[in-house]
Amino acid sequence: MRAIVTVVGKDKMGIIARISAYLKDIEANIEDISQTILQDYFVMIMLVDISKCAKKIPDIQKDFDVISAQIGVNARIQHEDIFNTMHKI
Repeated sequence: MRAIVTVVGKDKMGIIARISAYLKDIEANIEDISQTILQDYFVMIMLVDISKCAKKIPDIQKDFDVISAQIGVNARIQHEDIFNTMHKI
């Protein structure tokens, strides 16, 4: 099972480190990643394998909400199928 993780916020040190460390802790594997800086904004999208995670997507999102507040970004996760369906419409 795979999911799409998006992270957007003012650029600062440690965003990738914090998000990727959390994903490692829950045994999610980052399969692909793209990130860029748009003026002062950090933008990242990841394709993540969550098949070995004990946590489900809603629980991961709750953790992302906490992390987002701590580091000042907006981190979101959604199942790959939902992401693909949304972009076909």
